[in-house]
Amino acid sequence: MACGSITKGRGLDCNRISGGIKYIYFAVLDQFDQPIETVGLPVSAGEITDLQMGANDIYRYTMPIGVASAQDQIVGSRENGTVYYTPTVQVLFNRLSKEDQNEIKLLAATKLVVFCQLNQQLANGHDVIIGMGVTNGMELNAGTINTGAAWGDKNGYTLTLDGMEQSPFPMLADFTTDPFDNGFVYGAIVTS
Repeated sequence: MACGSITKGRGLDCNRISGGIKYIYFAVLDQFDQPIETVGLPVSAGEITDLQMGANDIYRYTMPIGVASAQDQIVGSRENGTVYYTPTVQVLFNRLSKEDQNEIKLLAATKLVVFCQLNQQLANGHDVIIGMGVTNGMELNAGTINTGAAWGDKNGYTLTLDGMEQSPFPMLADFTTDPFDNGFVYGAIVTS
């Protein structure tokens, strides 16, 4: 890779977009049959064009409006000549339950790939989906279980998953009708 290559400029984009996440999808990193491939070199930032999970499932969690977020922090060192990315996903589950507590224990014990279906849309009206932890996985490393004190307080879980990657998060190739229907191989999308 050349040390000084820039490939394009960027004009002013439409200022009418929406932040936030509609759905979080969890997949177990070790259940992918091969590395997740993106356009260009494998593990490069860009567009995910191939997912091979065999019969393994993807688990979808619906997010309340305005509570889930994803970010990818760029961490660089001039002294060492290095740069890497730390993807972070924060999610909120309302209401405490023994079923959620058990599932959170499983999430905490598993290295995951996290897909986030955003409120942002492509020109064709399909939602943008990003992949976080596609090479090294994401781990549940922080969170709270909170009962609240006042009647209007939050009662539920706030979870933070993070990772460390060589490239910024890629976006999934556009789907046809439903997310992940563009030739990706997996068992099912489990919603409950």
